[in-house]
Amino acid sequence: MKLLLDEKVAIVTGASSGIGRATAIAFAQAGAKVVVAARRIQEGEETVRLAKDAGNDALFVQTDVTKATDIENLVNKTLDTYGRLDFACNNAGSGKSVPLTQRSEEGWDMEIDVNLKSVWLCLKYQIPAMLKTGGGAIVNMASMGGAVVGVPGLSSYNAAKGGVLGLTRSAAMEFAGQGIRINAISPGLIATDILSNVEEEVLQKMIETIPLKRAGEAKEIASAVIWLCSEGASYITGQNIVIDGGFTVQ
Repeated sequence: MKLLLDEKVAIVTGASSGIGRATAIAFAQAGAKVVVAARRIQEGEETVRLAKDAGNDALFVQTDVTKATDIENLVNKTLDTYGRLDFACNNAGSGKSVPLTQRSEEGWDMEIDVNLKSVWLCLKYQIPAMLKTGGGAIVNMASMGGAVVGVPGLSSYNAAKGGVLGLTRSAAMEFAGQGIRINAISPGLIATDILSNVEEEVLQKMIETIPLKRAGEAKEIASAVIWLCSEGASYITGQNIVIDGGFTVQ
């Protein structure tokens, strides 16, 4: 039986856990070969194992997404191994809550690099690779904090994610005529490992503010990534899909 993304090749950054891992597995389940990019070797290799168990080949490439040489190497290894690149989910990112006036310049630069510069670097090297085989689809991971609402203490993270949305729109318009679709997803509260650092009482209060009364699951974000890469979304580019259980429509 032919699967949705049979014989295609996808890169997923930040794929050692959470949304990135779920997305890598979802690509494999949909028939694509997956290149897992992350800094953590053991966790990245575990994602590769899970992707293979889900039904397709996978490769781990240790990658620091803030370094151009690492991103170039990631794309080159993808082409050397599989001969093409069809899809990418630029998911890597991180944020730490610090009051704006107490945030260091180094802390600001680090979060801008991890969350925004990294997406630009990925696009810089992914797009030429996709053009070699006639196009492709890219999904950049933003955040509801960059789209609609700012969480106190996440100034640099929210600023970077807002930048991801602007970059996504600009890149989408620039390459729409060359067969490359570029969209963004803005997740809300998602039940990943990061929530283990949140006190249960605080977490419950956060959940009570969500109309659907629960945190989202990483696989729900992954499903949206796969759809945006599929022919079912062939007329969609330059858009941002907010997946937050209704929080930002209140």
